Parts: sequence; structure tokens; C-alpha cells
Amino acid sequence: MAQCEGFDIQLSAYVDGELEELGVAGVEAHLKECPACARRVEGERRLRAAFRKHLAPVRASEELRADVREAIAAAGRQAAASGKPGARPWRAAQWLALAATIAVAVLGGRQWALWSLARRTAPLEAELLTAHVRSLQLSHLTDVPSSDHHTVKPWFAGKLDYSPPVPELDSLGFRLIGGRLDYVRDRPTAVIVYGRRQHIINLFLWPSGDSTAATKVETDRGYNSVHGAGGGIAYWAISDLDVTELRQFVDLAMKSR
Repeated sequence: MAQCEGFDIQLSAYVDGELEELGVAGVEAHLKECPACARRVEGERRLRAAFRKHLAPVRASEELRADVREAIAAAGRQAAASGKPGARPWRAAQWLALAATIAVAVLGGRQWALWSLARRTAPLEAELLTAHVRSLQLSHLTDVPSSDHHTVKPWFAGKLDYSPPVPELDSLGFRLIGGRLDYVRDRPTAVIVYGRRQHIINLFLWPSGDSTAATKVETDRGYNSVHGAGGGIAYWAISDLDVTELRQFVDLAMKSR
């Protein structure tokens, strides 16, 4: 079990700083005894840090604010018209809870639509960078964790309509960590994962009509990417590794496949 059953709400509230002192003490005691929940909390904290770093703050529009005010007013009118004997006016905390629920529902729907549109129109490099960061933050770096080339390569059989190369580079200083399936432009894509000291490299691979394409280097938000094509395979390596070492990695990978 990924984490203790029924503990989701407490963990999320703990990460968000919404628990009272006694609740905090209870969760922290549990985390000391439960590695799975401790990993869950650490993953959520890293994910929030990534959101703060890579996503701009969203301010509610005047239209949304008006929608929330109207929804609260409507709820108040309905409560007043209920005519129940002894009914008490809602407390401020209840109004705030209702406002938060409505805001999340309305804003969530609009933000989902905007996210979907952005995903369809985002440049390929932005989509791949998002996939790289997501793999680091959600503890889903590999589907097949292995340092064995003969374990990782066959794992992709039947999952893709192509056979991705899995270069063996351990002797050259780039250790194989494993592989996973990701989605690029809404199609399954092979990702081979390597390590260099404390750095993670995600190598995205998919078929390309270009037998060769010039290698390009880009830097965005602290991450470097090296990409191109060779032998009918497009490659895109992303890491926070120094760009010189990342380019060396790609050169070695393309020669060793």
C-alpha cells in the first residue's frame, strides 16, 4: 500500500499547515514509524516547491470574484428562506468555507480549461521540461528500475510501436537507473533514465523521419536540454547537469546505441 489507508486528508492538511498542534504531533509521530507516508509528504513538499518555482501566481478575475459573491449571496438567501425554527445565522467560518469551496470549483474548472489549451499549444520543449520536473517531484522516475540494459530494453516490448535504444554508459560515468513510459504529444514515449553523481538525466526517445538532425542546446529555468536526431531516432536529454557534461552524455549515448 502506497500510504496508510484513510490517512490522505491528515497528510495533505499537515503539508498545507492546516492541522492544530495536537494533530501535527500525531502526524509527525506517525511519519517517524511509516516510511511510505514520509515519502508521500516529502513528494508533496517537492511538488509544491516546483509549482512555486515554475508556475506564475494566479489572481482571480473580477468576473470570478463576482461569481463567488453571487453564489454566497444565493446560499445565504436559501438558508434564510428555509424557515426552520431556531435556525441560527451562519458563522463566519461557515461562510468562509463555502466561499473557498465555490472558488475552488469555479477557478478549478477554468484553470483546467486553460491548462488543457496550453498543453495542446505548448512548445515541445516546454512539454518535455514539464515531464522531466514531474518525474522528479512525483516519485515516478522509473517504471522499470534497473541498472541492467538487458532488463530495461525488453521491458518496452509490446508497450510501444518502436524499440528504443538503451545505451550502456556505466563505464563512461553515466549509470543506468531504469526506464519508464511518458506521454509526449499524447502518444506513449520511451524515457531512459541515467544518473551522473547526484544529477538525474531523462533521455526521451521516439521515431523520427529525420535520419540526422543537428544537435541543439537550450537552457530554461535552471535545466539544460540537448536534442537532435540520428538513425531515425529523435532524442531529447534534460537535466540540471552542466551543459558540457550533458552534451558529452548525448554524444556517448548516440554512439553507443
